[in-house]
Amino acid sequence: MEIRDRVLVVEDDKRINSFYKTVLEANNYDVLLAQTGTEAYSMITSQCPDVVILDLGLPDMDGMKILKSVREWSSMPVIVVSARTHEKDKVAALDLGADDYITKPFGTSELLARIRTAIRHTRSSLVNQNGAPAGVFVSGGLTIDYDKHRVFVDGKDAGLTQNEYKIVSLLGKYAGKVMTYDYIIKEIWGPNMKNDNRILRVNMANIRRKIEKNPAEPEYIFTEVGVGYRIVEPD
Repeated sequence: MEIRDRVLVVEDDKRINSFYKTVLEANNYDVLLAQTGTEAYSMITSQCPDVVILDLGLPDMDGMKILKSVREWSSMPVIVVSARTHEKDKVAALDLGADDYITKPFGTSELLARIRTAIRHTRSSLVNQNGAPAGVFVSGGLTIDYDKHRVFVDGKDAGLTQNEYKIVSLLGKYAGKVMTYDYIIKEIWGPNMKNDNRILRVNMANIRRKIEKNPAEPEYIFTEVGVGYRIVEPD
């Protein structure tokens, strides 16, 4: 018997739920539906879904509360899908531990791609027991060699500095996921570093100059304006 990935959709609009169910089942997912936060949390703890699609505007509570509660005990993928388009909402959700944030309306192909990425990330064998990346990340002409602590473009050493390598390595570890400016800064320069994006922007400009054919139109590292950075998924 084929084992299908289980997706919990937390959405109070019945029409949208019907859409989710049709699309996801057509793509071989097992679908669970919850219309309130209370119902959702009960299903999360009892059914252990492979990924949660979470709307923030629920009738009994804000979806952020569910996200925060889940992150206290689980790293299961949570994709926030919301009509809230303000940057502060995106940053807040990502900082609380959301794996992704999609704004409504969205395309079917985008949704399915984000789900695949979230599930793939949790099952990746690229992380060793200490949580540090190991092995090799390859996407097109970009290679991150975690064991050698070096980045190559089309087989040539990109010549990154130590901090530049750390930034690329961190993004590679969470490939396909948006990492907020604040998270990157604290991971690279420590928790006491001020939330000043300038030092990060300078490093990113240097990284792009070294790894991108056209830094103005990047192929590998993308900017989510006002939120953070995301690296392309591996091949």
